[in-house]
Amino acid sequence: MTVAYGRIEALHGISLTVEEGELVTLIGANGAGKTTTMRAISGVHPLARGSIIFDGQDVTRMKPHLRVHAGIIQAPEGRGVFAGMTVMENLEMGCFARTFKTKAEHDETVERVFTFFPRLAERRTQVGGTMSGGEQQMLAIGRALMARPRLLLLDEPSMGLAPMIIQQIFRIISEINKQGTTVLLVEQNAQQALSRSDRAYVLETGTVVRTGPGKTLLADPAIKDAYLGVA
Repeated sequence: MTVAYGRIEALHGISLTVEEGELVTLIGANGAGKTTTMRAISGVHPLARGSIIFDGQDVTRMKPHLRVHAGIIQAPEGRGVFAGMTVMENLEMGCFARTFKTKAEHDETVERVFTFFPRLAERRTQVGGTMSGGEQQMLAIGRALMARPRLLLLDEPSMGLAPMIIQQIFRIISEINKQGTTVLLVEQNAQQALSRSDRAYVLETGTVVRTGPGKTLLADPAIKDAYLGVA
């Protein structure tokens, strides 16, 4: 994939693969192209060159909302909750992405979200803008899960959160993946991300410079030095 912002090329022909059932991580410094990669996959930003294949179908020119119907769902960087809406109203916004055939299917999906995030069940009538950062992140992921993603794109879910909340969020992401949802994760917390990933890609200035199993990269001295602050 090659992506440009005007005359400035942000992704220089990168290639990556996410197999069904995997948890794959993209790590890299600010400006490496991680969020641009996610925006390209979800269709928010068009490719200058290249293609995106999802489940055997070329979705390169597919509109973003049609990618959502196909099962590509993104929880964006910055959470993006609807501040004036309650928890339940925020979750219901996720339902517009992929409609339910029956009320029972809808109710089962809501209960699944509440199983992952009991705090949301406790605060279902609370307005999103009055919640803590960690609770808003739970709400953003829960809203994405309401669309029943086949591929869940998570962009910096730990950003701005306290260490204990970060650990909780990552445990839940791992459980979501174990229960069958494929996950592509962009994350600057390399320790948490790599330790839980099947595979990972390292981006530097719009180029993939390393790839391999998450735990292998976690043990690599160069990765430790660059992204974990240890030699």
